[in-house]
Amino acid sequence: AGSITLFSFDEDEGLSEHTAPYDAVVTILDGECEVWVDGVTSPMKAGETIIFPAHIPHALSAITRFKMMLTMIRENSDE
Repeated sequence: AGSITLFSFDEDEGLSEHTAPYDAVVTILDGECEVWVDGVTSPMKAGETIIFPAHIPHALSAITRFKMMLTMIRENSDE
């Protein structure tokens, strides 16, 4: 169970620090950004993937215009 969302950001746009109740996988599709996960900063570019663990603070900021795919992985409560 989960969802897939595509995002696009202009240079210097981003998502402020937050947490989520589920793990998320982010794949950079185009451009470059910086991500912060639990206080650690990582530059990322097209073709790279990172996991945002559940309940851990994370954020991102565009270095250039960029696009990303966010896959939220939700626990299936039926199992």
